[in-house]
Amino acid sequence: MGTVAVTSSLVALGLLTSVASAGVRVIHASPNTPGVDVYVNELPDGSPAITNLTFTNGTGYVPLPTGTYDFRVTLNGQNGVALPVLGVPLQGNVDYTVAAIGFTANIAPLLLVDNNSAPAAGNAKVRFVHAAPDVPAVDIGINVNGTNAGTLFSDTAFGNAADEGYIQVPAGTYNLGVFLAGNSNGLALPVNGLNLAAGQVYTVFAMGSLQQGNVQAVVFTDPIPTPGAAALLGLAGLVAARRRR
Repeated sequence: MGTVAVTSSLVALGLLTSVASAGVRVIHASPNTPGVDVYVNELPDGSPAITNLTFTNGTGYVPLPTGTYDFRVTLNGQNGVALPVLGVPLQGNVDYTVAAIGFTANIAPLLLVDNNSAPAAGNAKVRFVHAAPDVPAVDIGINVNGTNAGTLFSDTAFGNAADEGYIQVPAGTYNLGVFLAGNSNGLALPVNGLNLAAGQVYTVFAMGSLQQGNVQAVVFTDPIPTPGAAALLGLAGLVAARRRR
């Protein structure tokens, strides 16, 4: 994946700055869409800021000055716009995730405002996003032998972050499950051995397709910004840490 092109292309476009910036990452969550290129304020006959981003992968946070942006997603190496995301307002010192979700025929953007502030001492902070297009609404709970022993996120439908937002839990290793909403015995996907470290922020995506048989949980570790370093967020490695379960 040509993620180094993210920083170099943005430098060439004059988009990296030392003033207050928004942090923006892009995640590919469309289960039947091949690798994509992403353009920032550029038409597809220019140079993409992100090249060949593939399913279940995401960039790191790239800093963009406060303003309104046009994002265009195309299939890797092709000029036709598969997904225009136009007129997106970004505020400085705010982190955003732009996720491409849905099947290719009706691929759509999901814009999330991220809260990457540190959790309380000894805790991890977690949120859940449903990005599996043919999976019904689900609960996320503690999995004990296929039974939901305690719901963490409830009744979340495709294309949404859970209403509970970010929750804090004691650091540790958890056996979680994706359950059909309202059915404590309706285990759809086990997510066992999930290690949540103290002081970290995580976003758990349900991705994939029942039809394709590749429903999975994809876990991104969301970096906690260092004060005064907003302009450096895109320089320390552009592939977000993730873990499949």
